[in-house]
Amino acid sequence: MRKALLFITILHSVSAYAQTESPDTVSAQQLNEVVVKGEKPQVSGKDGIMVVDLPGIVKDKPVNNIHEALGYLPGVTNNNGMIGLAGASDVTIILNGELTDMPLQNLYQLLYTTPVDRMKNVEIMYSAPAKYHVNGAVINVVLKTPTYIDGLQGQVRAGYNQAHYGSYGGGLAATYAIKDWTFDLNYGLSRSKSWSREETWSNHLYNGKRAMIEDDMRRISRNWTNTIFASAAWKKLKLTYNGQIISDSKSKSLSTGTLGNFINEYGMRSPVSYHSIALRYVAPFGMTIGADYTRYYENRSQSLFKDNEWLLGSDNRQNINRYHVYLDQEHHIGKWLLDYGAEYQRSEDHSSQIYASSDKADFNDMLDEDVVSVYAGTQRSFDWGLSFNISAKGEYYHSKYQHNWSFIPQLGATYYKTPKSIFQLNLSTRRVYPSYWELHGGTSHINDYSTVIGNPALKPYIQYDAQFNYIIRQKYVATLYFQYGDKSTVQLPYQSPDALNLIYQTINMNYKRVVGLNLYAPFGVGYIWNAAATANLFNQREKADKFHDISFDNSKWIFYGSLTNSFKFSHNCPVSLSLDFSYISPSLQGIANLSAIWKIDAGVKWQFGKKRCCELDLKADDIFNKWSPAMTISHAGQDYRMKVRDMARNLKLTFIWRFNGFKPKEVDIDTSRFGTEK
Repeated sequence: MRKALLFITILHSVSAYAQTESPDTVSAQQLNEVVVKGEKPQVSGKDGIMVVDLPGIVKDKPVNNIHEALGYLPGVTNNNGMIGLAGASDVTIILNGELTDMPLQNLYQLLYTTPVDRMKNVEIMYSAPAKYHVNGAVINVVLKTPTYIDGLQGQVRAGYNQAHYGSYGGGLAATYAIKDWTFDLNYGLSRSKSWSREETWSNHLYNGKRAMIEDDMRRISRNWTNTIFASAAWKKLKLTYNGQIISDSKSKSLSTGTLGNFINEYGMRSPVSYHSIALRYVAPFGMTIGADYTRYYENRSQSLFKDNEWLLGSDNRQNINRYHVYLDQEHHIGKWLLDYGAEYQRSEDHSSQIYASSDKADFNDMLDEDVVSVYAGTQRSFDWGLSFNISAKGEYYHSKYQHNWSFIPQLGATYYKTPKSIFQLNLSTRRVYPSYWELHGGTSHINDYSTVIGNPALKPYIQYDAQFNYIIRQKYVATLYFQYGDKSTVQLPYQSPDALNLIYQTINMNYKRVVGLNLYAPFGVGYIWNAAATANLFNQREKADKFHDISFDNSKWIFYGSLTNSFKFSHNCPVSLSLDFSYISPSLQGIANLSAIWKIDAGVKWQFGKKRCCELDLKADDIFNKWSPAMTISHAGQDYRMKVRDMARNLKLTFIWRFNGFKPKEVDIDTSRFGTEK
């Protein structure tokens, strides 16, 4: 729904040498110690890739996991847990250059349980080469690789989060290496309970008359979440398992308004389960062969009551099996690197919605999806400063709703003559597919007035992105960008003219276009104060000739700004402080206008114990609870207003114990389109 920001960082190097007297001198002389100090590079660029020293950026922040750390990348936002990248319409997060079919919520949970200490650096690719099997922008988290001399290493984490309600959890991350074997384990357990509030005012035109429908809905959700990642590698052969089980998942909303009092209860008839197993082999002659299998299962029940009388009930099921195989090959021909490959993915989605004692229509649908792609690419670096990668992929998509071919080119280039000036150009194309559940014709009832409806006519769309980056003195970054989504999608409330019914349905627009400029500048005073400022100004236009029975063509200039600060009292002080500010001006989404939002975060980090093996973090997010927008629609007879009061304000306390030095891990990740919630 909302995505904005950009990233970039900086590169630097330091050199020093000592000189001794000639050995044939009569007497030796001791020279005074010479100390050369320099700033560690934050960003470097090559082949259209930016390498960021993210561990250095967050070292004084109360940040203990990769998910939180990514929010401090230049140009990146962490908006209530959703990661966005300025200048990119969407971004995929992978680890160590490897991709798996992991649902987005599982990906974020794994990142949350992965210690920030495991990071080596982060690579940002606005146009990822086809060999990564990802279209568009990518954030590649590079993790340290354990060696046999490291032995057993890891960390234990425990934390408590106080928002409207309290949540708590913990985790274990460990690596072990012996001879040609490496083992990795990451386990997280959390108990969460959340609260949100939505106030809506719908001035509904029906049968030539206006009806004001007000509603105040408060939602409470809770669950237990178990996340596990485990891998075993022998030389170039690697077996990986990752999974998530969500149990005791319940959600209850209480609505009070014009149409009566509603209670909407959701529960899981069985735990939500996600399991994925992958096998990957890298041959000595440059070939990589991989295969993975993913299973996702969800069985969710709903009961809707009006004025304490049962109104309707339903069972919502989604059962997905996904199979994926790929083959990649690299050749070095002189100074050229040639890569090519192919992949095949089959998904089998069985979704159903069965109503109990209701006149609502059931659906029970099978959706088989096949995607075949082949690609070829090359990359080259020249002595005079230019490096680039270019690739092209042909992709065939087939389902019962449609089948088509797509041509997907990618280009990333860097001109690096001196550290003072680095130029990068990125061009990317990708096809975006709707979620499985959006394609089905089921209906979810929020109350007797509001419904969420699937759209079998929903089509994939083509997204075009272009970025031009200018990195000055390996420090200051300017990014000019352009985005165009042909037939991009949006989900918005629509007041039906035929009935008192508010409809939420994802539809294809004509296009969405964004053009903007993002600026990033770090500054500070020695070790005492380190800060970074981001300013992102862009124009967003969205047009649809057919949004149900109306049309719209809206555009707006939007500004995003942030300022992050960290403070230390001395160079080796075990305590550091942070204070961060973010602001987004009034924005738009389709026919809707969104109000301005802002937030202030603060935190303290304390490292103690032998070799500072222990850490205590205290962080307050959105102290004034202002990071939730109000939505207003006033267009072509539509008159609607909603105020979301998500409990973004929270206080987090986290304790960490590291043992045996602690180092890294290798995990594979990606996003997918699972889940029954539209």
